[in-house]
Amino acid sequence: MEKTKKTLLYDWHVAQGANMANFGGYEMPLWYPSGAKKEHLAVLTDAGMFDTSHMAMVKITGPDAYELLQLCFTKDMNACVGIKKNPLEPGKCVYGAFLHDSGEVIDDAIVYQVADQDYVTVVNAGMGGNIAANLTAHKGDRNADITDLSDKVGKMDVQGPMAGKIMMKLLAEPEKVFEKMPYFSFKGHFDNTSPLADAVRLTDGTPILLSRTGYTGEFGFEIFIAPEHFVSLWTAVLDAGKDFGLVYCGLAARDSLRGGAVLPLSHQDVGHWLFINNPWPFTLPYNDDQTDFTKTFIGSEALRDAADPEFTYAFVGNDLRKVSTEDTATVLDGDGKDIGVVLTCVTDMGIGRHADRIYSISSPDKPENFKARGLCCGFVKVRTKLNFGETIEIKDNRRKIKVRIVEDVRPDRTARRPVKQMI
Repeated sequence: MEKTKKTLLYDWHVAQGANMANFGGYEMPLWYPSGAKKEHLAVLTDAGMFDTSHMAMVKITGPDAYELLQLCFTKDMNACVGIKKNPLEPGKCVYGAFLHDSGEVIDDAIVYQVADQDYVTVVNAGMGGNIAANLTAHKGDRNADITDLSDKVGKMDVQGPMAGKIMMKLLAEPEKVFEKMPYFSFKGHFDNTSPLADAVRLTDGTPILLSRTGYTGEFGFEIFIAPEHFVSLWTAVLDAGKDFGLVYCGLAARDSLRGGAVLPLSHQDVGHWLFINNPWPFTLPYNDDQTDFTKTFIGSEALRDAADPEFTYAFVGNDLRKVSTEDTATVLDGDGKDIGVVLTCVTDMGIGRHADRIYSISSPDKPENFKARGLCCGFVKVRTKLNFGETIEIKDNRRKIKVRIVEDVRPDRTARRPVKQMI
């Protein structure tokens, strides 16, 4: 059995009294003594910081790097940026997935174009070797180099409406860095020898790659840095955030935040089934009328030929009660018939219902005296097509609760807001 790994912040997490557990082969904090609820709410109102250095990275370089990624990655990188579907370019990144020939998911990922013929992809914990092997297996005679950077780059996230103000205190030239930095763009580099390193440096001169991305649905950044500077960066962010309500957060808050933002957890919400009929069709290279793909990629034929497909939907409940997915929780239709399983069920503590409408504690039009009591939400995988607004039941060994199929859960998320509005 492979030994559980520890991030460079393991001792710090333990010293703060974190509840630690194995996640993706790493000892990670689930929550701290302040509690997952406080951590979750801080990201909606102020800011939260997350140790995400368990995530893996793979570097793909060379004249045929683009062609290899076009084959192995679901997004059509010739038409994947913005509403007008511009080609991927240096300084931009895009979310998609790597599939088996069977159309099942190896892992979801974000691909960053660092420069011409230079890409990195960020994948989930423990998946760097798998994705590197997948790329190598399909490389053929293409001129491309594939390097697994797992455990060779430090990574942390700063998420929430105060994230920009916190980073303003840490960056050497914040106004320059934040100029023309839209959602899913990035600047700088974590390697001091890169010609891009001077684009983003901390006040002490340390280079970082700063990305306008995250896993919470809220405004914020992912920060990549050389491992030898990672602990000092964490300390610096913690100090800079003291005046902005910054809270350090564990994986439990990360899970509930991503649930409310309708973001999947790889190997739980996407995995060993066909990667279609789910809330994330934008990860596939559909043409304008959604009838076919704009390119052929690994797994595309299996998706085209799918028979008796399953459907994945987001749902939201009427209160904070939830069911456990540790033992298989089932989905029941209006007649009480078992039609599928619950993939994720979490509670977004920052939302609530008023007059049959969901509001967030961050909603600018929330009713006077509104109190977010929390609503359960998540994903179900079923064997029949459902309609948005349709009520189903989810059931475990303890309870059965009614939930509604929805397109979205937590309203008024801030992830896409321009930086200039947040600093």
